[in-house]
Amino acid sequence: MKRFQIDLAESELKIVLEALTKLEHHMSTICAESDDEDEIADIGNDLIEVRLLLKPLRERAIKQFGEGIVNFSRESM
Repeated sequence: MKRFQIDLAESELKIVLEALTKLEHHMSTICAESDDEDEIADIGNDLIEVRLLLKPLRERAIKQFGEGIVNFSRESM
């Protein structure tokens, strides 16, 4: 398997995490609500891959930058 290395600033990583989190939620919703077995199978397989990417990335990000890295709220503090 070929590998790809990337160096991200905290703000850039936060954008990637938010996008992957939204994608995971969207795919999960499709799997839960669809009546199309083929769609569920296709999206479900992709969902597994997204989760395999997201989980360790989220864990590493929190370890390095703290819990705030996964706070995607746009509300003023």
